[in-house]
Amino acid sequence: MGDSDNSMTLPFVTRRRLLAGGMITSTALVLEKSAFAGSTAATGMPDPALTLWREWETAYKLSERLCCSQQRLETRLVESIGFPRVTVHLPEGEDVTVHSIAALNEVLGKGPDMAALRENAASDLAAQQARWDAAAEEAGYTAALRAEREAGERAEDLLEAFSTIPATTFAGVAGKLDAVLRVGEAWEECSEFPWSQIRSALSDLVRIARQTMPE
Repeated sequence: MGDSDNSMTLPFVTRRRLLAGGMITSTALVLEKSAFAGSTAATGMPDPALTLWREWETAYKLSERLCCSQQRLETRLVESIGFPRVTVHLPEGEDVTVHSIAALNEVLGKGPDMAALRENAASDLAAQQARWDAAAEEAGYTAALRAEREAGERAEDLLEAFSTIPATTFAGVAGKLDAVLRVGEAWEECSEFPWSQIRSALSDLVRIARQTMPE
């Protein structure tokens, strides 16, 4: 059976986003600096969607920086002490490596015939987890992980708010598309659809808006 890493999710491993080195240029920022971004001048009111986009981008960029920081700390911890894990020697002769109590129970079950083996493995795993927790606290990883999660949640809340905030300018509409596109394409398991279509719509919006700008 071997290592059982592929059958569980490590609870202490942070979500892995593809933090783009070549993240797309913020189209909304380009629009904001253009003349047609001020199309609400007649009312004197700022575009609420564009205001929200500015808040979201600040939170999103902060979340990215904090994610990179805590991942660097996590890598150092893994290299120095390794993730908590225990190898269980099954009666059939197989060795299975697990990283959590849930995985341990899945491998050994809850029957009385495995009680001693399960108890010893759980004790070893708990000791390793305590060692990891102490090292993580000392290295600043725990605090960094907490800060990254809080920033990520803030960015997600702002992203959700886009669905209820109307845009009143081309820049506001582009800001909504920009945020959805950047978040959607950043996840490891994202599919190509509908990001290429959204990217195309965003490009169309910029092109049409520029064509309507006064000379």
